Amino acid sequence: GNIQEVRARGGRVVAIATEGDREIQAHAETVLYVPKVPEPLSPILTVLPLQMLAYHMAVLRGCDVDQPRNLAKSVTVE
Repeated sequence: GNIQEVRARGGRVVAIATEGDREIQAHAETVLYVPKVPEPLSPILTVLPLQMLAYHMAVLRGCDVDQPRNLAKSVTVE
């Protein structure tokens, strides 16, 4: 699937998995575990490590994380 395609192209696989899922370790170089929660809460919990990953990748690339390009001010007055 997609993981094999990433690896075939020399990419590093970072996975986010539920605590206790040991099967994913065979497919990813790095696994970030999150606690098991009811399914409706899962997206809220998994987005946090993804935001941190995006932040650190931007810093490593030298991007200004406080003033991203193409950011426009928007003001709404009632």
